[in-house]
Amino acid sequence: MPAKFLSMDSVQTRSQLQGTALRVADVLRERGVSAGDRVVLKAGNSAGFVAVLLGLMHIGASVALLDQLQRAEESGRAAAQARARLAVVDDDAPEVPGPPRLFVYELLAAAAERRPTDEQIRFDTWERLPDALITWSSGSTGEPKGIVKSGRPVLRNLRRTIEFMRYRADDVLLPLLPFSHQYGLSLLLIAWLADASLVVAPYRRLDRAVRMAGQAGVTVVDATPATHRSLLNLVERRPELAADLSGVRMYCTGGAPLDQSAAARFATVFGRPLLDGYGSTEMGNIAAALPENPVGAGQVFPGVVVRITDDAALPLPPGAIGELRIRTPDAFSGYLSPGGEIVPAVSEWYSPGDLGSMDGDGNLFVLGRKSAVHRMGYTLYPDIIERKAAECGAPVQVVPQPDERLGSRLVFLVEDPEERASRYWRERICELLPAYEQPNKVVVVGKFPLNHNGKTDTRRILRLADSAVDERTEAADALSG
Repeated sequence: MPAKFLSMDSVQTRSQLQGTALRVADVLRERGVSAGDRVVLKAGNSAGFVAVLLGLMHIGASVALLDQLQRAEESGRAAAQARARLAVVDDDAPEVPGPPRLFVYELLAAAAERRPTDEQIRFDTWERLPDALITWSSGSTGEPKGIVKSGRPVLRNLRRTIEFMRYRADDVLLPLLPFSHQYGLSLLLIAWLADASLVVAPYRRLDRAVRMAGQAGVTVVDATPATHRSLLNLVERRPELAADLSGVRMYCTGGAPLDQSAAARFATVFGRPLLDGYGSTEMGNIAAALPENPVGAGQVFPGVVVRITDDAALPLPPGAIGELRIRTPDAFSGYLSPGGEIVPAVSEWYSPGDLGSMDGDGNLFVLGRKSAVHRMGYTLYPDIIERKAAECGAPVQVVPQPDERLGSRLVFLVEDPEERASRYWRERICELLPAYEQPNKVVVVGKFPLNHNGKTDTRRILRLADSAVDERTEAADALSG
């Protein structure tokens, strides 16, 4: 069966999509885009996005990806920093001040008037560019950074992923992720490189996405842990939807630490494990669990090396928790300077700032960010506390706040659609934690706020924790000393 690219309003074969992308490339050339030019692409998931991306790559343009919902002033700063030649945008996205603008639908309309060509999509020029792909960090821990990658390591990492995950030409991939971010983009390009089919679904409308999965015969579903929790809740409320997912052979997740209690519930409901994986925008895909080895984030890819080290960068033995350090031939070129030049990455080993461990069989376990706080004489890692606290039966976010007496006070936010009383959750959490890790305050929310790429919105979580602290009840909630 030939590969297909399915969206809400169109179904195209690979050949048809290739023809559209080639005609798009012709129009872009006429608009002055040539190999090496930097072009901003700011659009939501659609068949048009796929065609424009492939067209830009075929020309050999440097693609600077921006989130569709990013505010205009932020997009303008990013476009100026990238020195973009053109911005291709959705008509309903906030504008990109600065470079000339071209709407996706305008580009597709102009391309539709072109005659077909026998040419094939090629990435030869694109993969030689040192700045083939530019993306930006979320900025949750500071100013967003422009991350620059050469095309060759991007494509090499994707082919490495295809081989490791054993994607097949008869696979139908459903990424419930934005294509403007590393995880979603990698699935889009994997479908193209593996000659597999791709479903472009409305990932914020899971009921519709699930229906499309059934109609398209989806075999692989990828999403963040938060989206998988929402998918689980949806199918538990509407069990008839499970039939639409009966052909799925792999449910994969990444982008945030996996809640093990939710993963166990997921496996019970869907009859398949939720396969965790690990990667980063800078390093690409690093490790992944497989159906025959659904342990942690699985094994590290061949050709990639991960070490678990202490603070002096010395290797730790299996089972010990330490900082991840990564060496891969698929690493990024560097960061974008304020003037648009590439500031090279200088270290052989990259430290993403994550904590983890590795068992005796080489399975990687990623525990969260290395963000230590000190409390009652102990050094604590909020992300590790979150994983232990989640055994209470609900996702937990831990927000440390400065405290003169304790060193740090801990606000626990619990996601509970039923919004049961904080006392209910406090009792369950305290059963799981030693006294020095227990909450000063427990705040219950119906749903954690998410950012554009489906991860928990760190800034809004911090604001929720700050606004929840009530001086009048603080003494009653405080941990007894």
